[in-house]
Amino acid sequence: MEFGIWNLEFGLAASGSTSSRTRSLPNTKLRSVPVAEVGAITYNRDVSTRAFRTAPMIAHLSGTLLSKQATSVILDVGGVGYEITIPVSTFYDLDEEGATVKLRIYTHVREDALQLYGFKTARERELFLRLISVSGIGPKLGITLLSGMSADEMIASIRTNNLARLTLIPGVGRKTAERLVMELRDKVATLSSAELEAELGDASAAGTLAPSEDAMRSDVLSALLNLGYQRSSAEKVVTAALDEGGDISVESILRRSLRKLAKV
Repeated sequence: MEFGIWNLEFGLAASGSTSSRTRSLPNTKLRSVPVAEVGAITYNRDVSTRAFRTAPMIAHLSGTLLSKQATSVILDVGGVGYEITIPVSTFYDLDEEGATVKLRIYTHVREDALQLYGFKTARERELFLRLISVSGIGPKLGITLLSGMSADEMIASIRTNNLARLTLIPGVGRKTAERLVMELRDKVATLSSAELEAELGDASAAGTLAPSEDAMRSDVLSALLNLGYQRSSAEKVVTAALDEGGDISVESILRRSLRKLAKV
């Protein structure tokens, strides 16, 4: 049986090749595709994966919940069963099997498959997208991060440089936590809920948001890396500067670290 991949947005029909256009295939019969079937693409190993990259991406699914597990669900949409990876936070908010469920979707394209990641809210999906924008963090670790704490806890940990909290999540080491803080500290502020903003505001007014050692270490390390120093050398001098005690501030630790690097 001959079939092709039909790109609804760009009008590209492929049957063994991604270079053929619709008008060059007069005998090709194309059927109208219901909305529910958009994205249900049959994979032909003889067709270049570039066809996937130009195909419409699934952004939302609504259907009957057939089954659910802590990190995945199967959703029946118009008779098609979609297996969707979810974080534990979304799992907790799901209704029982048989209920109608709506999920925000991120479609991840691989060379041999399309993977769907689902979220109960648009904010959770947006936070996931920002997490996987960080170097070294893919969709799998992004789901693990959102499963390890709520969206507000994740945002608060990043904004307050709470490396100790972030490294409690399986698969997140100190370097990964530092990258999360350095790259997302300002970017996740817009995703804070009103409750989190009030909590952070109260903590700041009470003086409980004074920079921790982890926060200072992260800030000084970031400054040294931006100055062009190697991470291994920077980490050693920052640790040595902190061990000296005395005035503990970002400025003083940075000055001590630079003096030590000058002697190397």
